[in-house]
Amino acid sequence: MNRKVDILVVGAGPAGIVSAVTARRYYPDKNILVIKNVANGCIPCGIPYMFSSLKNPQDNILGIDSLTKNNIEVALDEAVKINREGKSIKTKSADEYVYEKLILATGSSPVIPKISGIDKKGVYPIYKDMDYLKTCVEEIKKAKSVLIVGGGFIGIEFADEISNIGGIDVYLVEALPHLLTNSFDQDFSLLAEERLKARGVKIFLNTRVGEILGKDKVERVRFETGEELKIESIILGIGAVPNTKLATDAGLDLGRGKGLWVDEYMRTSDPDIFAVGDCAGKRDFYTRRDTAVMLASTATAEARVAGASLYQLKVVRENKGTIAIYSTYVDGLVLGSAGLTETSAKKEGFEIVAGNTEGVDKHPKGLPGANKIKVKLIFSRQSGILMGGQVSGGISAGEMINIIGMAIQKRVSLTELETLQMATHPYLTSAPTMYPIVLAAQNALGKV
Repeated sequence: MNRKVDILVVGAGPAGIVSAVTARRYYPDKNILVIKNVANGCIPCGIPYMFSSLKNPQDNILGIDSLTKNNIEVALDEAVKINREGKSIKTKSADEYVYEKLILATGSSPVIPKISGIDKKGVYPIYKDMDYLKTCVEEIKKAKSVLIVGGGFIGIEFADEISNIGGIDVYLVEALPHLLTNSFDQDFSLLAEERLKARGVKIFLNTRVGEILGKDKVERVRFETGEELKIESIILGIGAVPNTKLATDAGLDLGRGKGLWVDEYMRTSDPDIFAVGDCAGKRDFYTRRDTAVMLASTATAEARVAGASLYQLKVVRENKGTIAIYSTYVDGLVLGSAGLTETSAKKEGFEIVAGNTEGVDKHPKGLPGANKIKVKLIFSRQSGILMGGQVSGGISAGEMINIIGMAIQKRVSLTELETLQMATHPYLTSAPTMYPIVLAAQNALGKV
C-alpha cells in the first residue's frame, strides 16, 4: 500500500499523541496519521502502580481515544526506513507513507547492563508494553524476593509499591552514595531512604550487581563486593536510551548526547522532520549542555511546540531548554525537584545562595491530615534569579514544585518570591504568614 498523508507521526506514547492532537488544533484541514508499533501501550508514569495501587493493571493502558475523536488515523505497524528525498516512510508490513511533515516520537528503550546472567528468566526490563507488563506483574507477585536495580525515581516507586503487596522481600541496589542523587541534595534523599527502610525495604548503596546466578532462572545475585543474595526476580530500573536508529539510518544528526539534535522548535537537521520526547536530545535550561532527562511532562511540552510549529513557527512556543522537574511519592511522602540542586549548581560553577525552611502544610497545624513540609530554593547570588528548588511533604508538595518550576521558567527573582501573593486555606495550604516558598526566599535573602 502506498498512501500520502500531510502529517505523519511515528510513535503513540505521550509525545506522539500530544503532538498529533496539537497539530490537529493548529492545522484542522490536514490529514494526520499516527503509526504505533505496540498494540497496547501504557501510561509510563503509572507502571510501578500496576503492582498494588491499581486493582486491575489493565487500568494503566494508554488509550488512543484522544486521537480517534480528533479524526486522527492510527495504524498498527512499525516504521523501518525513512526516505528523506522521497519524503516517505516504509513499514515492517511493506506499506509506504508519503508525508509533508514527519514527527518522530520513537521513545526510548530500557538500559540493559552488561552483567553476566542478565538474560536469565526472572529478569524484567521495563518495556512500555501493556501485555508484557501484565505478565511481569503476575510473575513478580508470585516471587518471595525481588531485587530492584536502580535507585532513581522508578526504582524507589517500584520498591514502595511491591512492599505494599506483603510476603515479598524487597531489595534495592544503587551504585551511587544515595537514592535520587541526580535530582535531590542529600537531605532530601535521606527522607526517601528512611521512608523505604521503615517499610522493610533493604537498601544497598555504593553497590553494583556483578553477576546474576542460577541455571535458567534467577536464583541469586553476586554484588561486586562479593556478597551474594538469594533472589527470585529482578526489575531493571536503571534508565533508558533514546530510540534513534530509524533517524540516524536516514542521516539525521545526533546532538552531543544520545538523542536526536533538534532546534528550539523541535526541528531536526531536516526541516520537514521533527523529533519529540525521549528520542529527541535535551539541552539544559541554564547551560545549554546536553542532558539525559527523560520525562513524560517534558515530552508533552516538546510535543506541543512541535505540533504547533509544523508549517509556521509559533515564536511564543519555542523550547528554551529542559528544566528537569520531577515529583515522586513514597508511602505518603511527596518529593519534588525542579532545576538545579545545590550540588549540581556548585558542580557547574555557579555562585549561589540557598534558602531553607520547614513548616506544616495546613494551618493551624493541629488540623487532621497535616504534614511536615520542607522547601529548599537555590538562587544566583549575583542576580537573585531562582535556579532550582526541592520540596518534601504531603500531597500539596506535588503542586508546590510546579509553582517553583514556573518561577524558574519565567526567571523569577528572589525579591519577587519574597512578595509572592498566594491563595491560602486552613485545609489546603500553610498559613499565609508562614508560606514555605516565601520563607525559603527570605532565608536566602538574609544570606546575600
